[in-house]
Amino acid sequence: MNQKHLLRFIKHTYRTEPDRVVAEKNGKKMTLKELFESLHMDPYDLTVDSLDVHAGRQTFHRFDKFNAKYNPVGASELRDLYLKTENYIDGEYFARIIKEVAGELEDSKYQYTEPRLSIYGRSSEEWDILAKWFIKHKVYSPNMRWMIQVPRIFDIFRSKKILPDFGKMLENIFMPLFEATINPSDHKELYLFLNYVTGFDSVDDESKHNDHMFSNKSPTPDQWTFEQNPPYSYYLYYMYANIMLLNNLRKERGEITFCSRRTAEEAEIAPPPVSVPYTGDNHFLRIKSQKEPVLQSPSTTWRRFPSRIGLPLATTTACS
Repeated sequence: MNQKHLLRFIKHTYRTEPDRVVAEKNGKKMTLKELFESLHMDPYDLTVDSLDVHAGRQTFHRFDKFNAKYNPVGASELRDLYLKTENYIDGEYFARIIKEVAGELEDSKYQYTEPRLSIYGRSSEEWDILAKWFIKHKVYSPNMRWMIQVPRIFDIFRSKKILPDFGKMLENIFMPLFEATINPSDHKELYLFLNYVTGFDSVDDESKHNDHMFSNKSPTPDQWTFEQNPPYSYYLYYMYANIMLLNNLRKERGEITFCSRRTAEEAEIAPPPVSVPYTGDNHFLRIKSQKEPVLQSPSTTWRRFPSRIGLPLATTTACS
């Protein structure tokens, strides 16, 4: 989906469903028209530029600005309504957008896409809720597979007393997958949804500094009860370990397996942590040109070539 598609969809829903109840704020139900009025916006006045969801040069090395681009017109209410799976209308608008994109891909026959959905690990029910959204709205296509991204925001959940330790976060992320693999009848929607999932990624601002050096002396996940976020390598190691165990189980049962893939932004590709390349099936880079240090680094070559670790590049995503 591009910004023009989103703009067109917003205007279409406002024109055809202005009186539909789409949100609830402070106990008061709001129609689509009332929601836009509360934001002091007229959808007919919106343009691609005012929507402001396009990543340009100003977002490079600035994860905060990049993340803000997910809010159309800077309004989180519109993101919740149009780009979320959990909201007052059960993610219907987001599902409709995805199905429109899928229809265009199927018509073209030779184009495929791999969009992403987030699992946060704050609750063990997240997977079932996501899978029910997927099945209810029939969000599947032969030209589309899904990546699951896990935001590295344990520190936020811990500070709000949502999670007691990092181990609980890992349990919420992976235990439902083991259960769905062992007893598909207990998680029917999730079992079906997993057939359309290709793998996992871990996302956040990689340029954030962390004082903790991950080693064999580091606290185990159930001992990590601090409000400080674990380092990047800590996340990757324990995610990769769980993915490998899950894959072994699924392979024995004749089910599809998942890859462990990580995306590196320009803010952190040089020098990459030594442990990172070995905790994934490939290392996905977004760069602007072949002059980037990662392409000329001997350490990058010797780490990946003997191990046959893929290094796909996405230069077009860096174009403004």
